[in-house]
Amino acid sequence: MKVTPLAIPDVLRIEPKVFGDARGFFFESFNRQSFKQATGLEVDFVQDNHSRSVRHVLRGLHYQLPPRAQGKLVRIVVGEVFDVAVDIRPESATFGTWVGETLSAENKRQLWIPPGFAHGFLVLSEAAEFLYKTTDYWAPELERCIRWDDPQLNIRWPLSAAPQVSAKDATGAAFASLLSR
Repeated sequence: MKVTPLAIPDVLRIEPKVFGDARGFFFESFNRQSFKQATGLEVDFVQDNHSRSVRHVLRGLHYQLPPRAQGKLVRIVVGEVFDVAVDIRPESATFGTWVGETLSAENKRQLWIPPGFAHGFLVLSEAAEFLYKTTDYWAPELERCIRWDDPQLNIRWPLSAAPQVSAKDATGAAFASLLSR
């Protein structure tokens, strides 16, 4: 497994060792021992989630408040997405900055997004199936959303058409509202 810190060093791109031949491929999508050895992190995943979305769907930017903030290990098993993590930790030197990576079934890359980050993705292919592990359970009373197009964040989504967003995502909070917490 190859681990690369991104522009926000706490967000990690993980590239598994893939064994392939004419029959197909095999790789370990998660191994607690290997993950700890490669990242120095000991995580306890409690929930796996699987979503499917069609082209131009944009989900996010979602997060949960402490004490139920979620770390996520995300990957794509069908299609391709542009995946974004936004640092919303007020004490962090990278507070308010974002990183984005293209994840696909073909490149098999994963992202580790630690607790204290908002997360979202844009589907670039006809459809995409997204799998992610979380370090805490879904807590709807603590779930929050920042607008995907917040001008202060200025995320450069690779949009080729207007995105499809849920009503909840369309009415997400402004990033500036986090400053008044």
